[in-house]
Parts: sequence; C-alpha cells; structure tokens
Amino acid sequence: METGPMAEQPNRERIVAIVGRPNVGKSALFNRLVRRRLAIVHSEEGVTRDRLMASAEWLGQRFRVVDTGGLALMDRAKSGDEIMQATADQVQAAIEDSAAVILVVDLTAGLQALDKEVARLLRTSGRPVVVAANKADLPAQDEQADAFAALGFPAYPVSAAHGRGIEELMAAVLPHLPPASAEPELARLKVAVVGRPNVGKSSYINRLTGQQRVIVSAVPGTTRDNVDVPFTLKAADGGERHYWLVDTAGMRKQGRVHESVEKFSLFRAEQCIAEADIVVLVLDAEEGPGTQEKKVAALIREHHKACVVLVNKWDLAKGTDVKAADYEERMRKELFFLGDIPVLFASAATGFQIRRSFEVIDAVAARLQTKMPTGVLNRVIRDAFARSQPPFARGKQLKFYYATQTGLNPPRVTLFVNDPTLSTPSHQAFLTARLREAFDLVGVPLILRYRSSHGEKEKVAR
Repeated sequence: METGPMAEQPNRERIVAIVGRPNVGKSALFNRLVRRRLAIVHSEEGVTRDRLMASAEWLGQRFRVVDTGGLALMDRAKSGDEIMQATADQVQAAIEDSAAVILVVDLTAGLQALDKEVARLLRTSGRPVVVAANKADLPAQDEQADAFAALGFPAYPVSAAHGRGIEELMAAVLPHLPPASAEPELARLKVAVVGRPNVGKSSYINRLTGQQRVIVSAVPGTTRDNVDVPFTLKAADGGERHYWLVDTAGMRKQGRVHESVEKFSLFRAEQCIAEADIVVLVLDAEEGPGTQEKKVAALIREHHKACVVLVNKWDLAKGTDVKAADYEERMRKELFFLGDIPVLFASAATGFQIRRSFEVIDAVAARLQTKMPTGVLNRVIRDAFARSQPPFARGKQLKFYYATQTGLNPPRVTLFVNDPTLSTPSHQAFLTARLREAFDLVGVPLILRYRSSHGEKEKVAR
C-alpha cells in the first residue's frame, strides 16, 4: 500500500481545549467531562505533559476534549528546560486546534498573576473562552468566582472532583462549537505503541503523523499518560485507513518505579495493551531485547494481542557490527513465546521504513479477521493429530471429533474431543503451529478451546 499525506483529524472543528496553570484541576475536569479516569490526577506539578484527547457527550452533544500541560511551563524563565518548552508547544497546538477553550483556575487560591498572563494569551488566539473556577466544592464558595471576571471571560464556579456546576459550565461552552457532522464517527484500528523508556515510541508517532503530537526528550519517563492520536493514511487507490495511535509510558523495571505517578502510568500502559487491536513493540537497535521486553511481550501474549516488532534507531546500528539477521535471531530467542511475529528495522529519526510499518500493521490486522472454512480446518487438525501422537494418560488417549471457528480478532477455534483434560501444552503448541502455518496467521495469536463432546468439560489453551 502506498501512503500519502495524513488526512485531517476527526471532528477537528468540535474540540474543546482545557488550559490553565499547574494544579488547578485541568485533568480532573477532563476526566469528569469524558466520564472516565483517563488523565493522571496528582499533586505533583507538571504531571500532564502531552495533549490528551478523548470523546465526550454533554447535554446531548458529542465533542472531543483535550487536556494540556500546565501553562506555567511557558514561563520564559524556564524556557531552557526541554520538557517544559515542549509542553508549552503542545498547549499552543491544542489551542490552535480547538473551537472553544475552558480556562481552569483555582477558586481557593484566588486570581493569580499567571492566570492573567494565560488570559492574555487566550485573547490573542481569537478562540471563545469560558472560565471554570474550580474547587468550588460548596455552594457558599460560588460568589468567589466573581473575582475572575477581571480576566475578561465569563466565569462559572465548578467542582471537578464532585461534579458541581459542570452542566452550567458546558451549557456556556457548547454554543461556541460548530454544528455536529451527520456522519458517524470513523471506525479506527487501535494500535498501542509500547516499550522501554527512550526507545523512540513518541518519535515514531511524530514521524508517522508528520506532527509533533507527543513530546520527545532524552529524559526517561517524559511520556506519562497514554496519548491517543487519531491518524488517517491515504492509499494509492484513493481509499483511506483509519487508526488510533496510542503512545504509552515507557515500561521500566518495577524496582525503578518509585513514584505513584509512574506506577499509575505503567498501569495505564498495561491497560492500553489489553484494549488495543495490535501492539507495536519498539526495541532499541543498539541495545537489543532484555528483561523488560520479555515482561512486555508476556503481557502481549497474556492478553492475546497481535504484535509487530519495530527495531528503531537502525540508522545508528548500521555502522556497527550489528547485523539485522543476527539481531532478529537473538530477538526471536528472547521473545520466543510471541511466535512468528513480523519484525521491521526502522529509524524514526530518518523516516526509514516508518510508513512501511503500517503496511505490515494492515497485513496483521487483516489476519485478525481470518475465517477458516470448517472443512479445511478439520482436515488440518486431523492431519496434525495423525502426524503427532496424541497425549495419553490415565489409560485414555486424546481423541479428536471435529472443530469449528468460534471467533475473530483474534481467531478462536473450539475442538470437540473425548476429554479436554488429556490435552498437553506440547501437543497444543504443535497443533497451533500447524494451524498458523495453514492459515497464514503471522503476527496473530490463536486461541484453542477444547470441549468434551458431551459438554461436561472444557479447557482453554493459552
């Protein structure tokens, strides 16, 4: 598939950006609006760095909400900090993409000089702005919101933590959004990008989209939240392929995860694997797979996820003694339980093989929908039983009667046998290998379920 420029983002015109200085409750409001705990809420300054986007529905209207990092990070005195400056860039981009902006302030702290600076910035943007005077947990505090009228925008007392005043706030925001499109939201393939810190996950997404959608830094742990990036590729035939790219926090060794923020980040990354259609496991070409990659691979296998391995920074390894064939051989030995996964050597820095990676992803996605004709499926399984001695125990031998496909994404097959408890891991592995070969299931897990022909017992092969 030949690819062209990235298409426009979905529902771009119906985006509400949440901005403000650190620790005023932006992420808490974001979670309240999307009705899920997606953004990390923590007292530590600067926890949110990237733009987080999610769908929301209030007062019968659907739109997208974007959470941003604290605008205090735009302070010129801190401009030399790489992460802070990158965060500021993300905030600016979110404002530019939005149709309306919610400026969050801390009602209990009163009007701050930085609130005025943020308001000045927003006035120059030309976007409609509504002030959310957050932390108004009690009705007696509502009058304090009047002090924020000095910012030049309508202010509403709210409590993101308790849900007070949210409907009134959104009733003021929603009229600023353009009419909703009559077209249904696009079906998108969810692709989780995972790996250790600093292997190039964020650089890969930025290179693919052609935009600085996520922050890239040499500082480990820069990405903390899962960052969803809607992305569309145009094919040579004029068609389009639609994706959700999800950048995840770098998965460190547990012994190095001390902070509660990082622990929650890792939990979210694992959750993302469970929810993804396909996982892209990013490795460092110079370092190779190690203990952490094995743990991540185990999670991928545990959740029965299709997988593609992207060996990044290949431009740095090409001038060394590292050979692609040797690297792949070592990788397959270290991550043997992932099976015959596709491996691609690429460079996010130069763009080498980056677009090609989505041709591989599309091929794997197609295999997730593989349908196995019942006749062919049964012939393959009968042949496998004939080639490999079926397990024998307790005076009984495993007997196969018939099989049927019972699911897709990933493919699932139910085998009806005399006694499911007689099946063994080695025989299951042999049978799985034969089925994967017969139906070209490269990169795709296959789940086998053994059932008694009498319906008395059941066993699932993992």
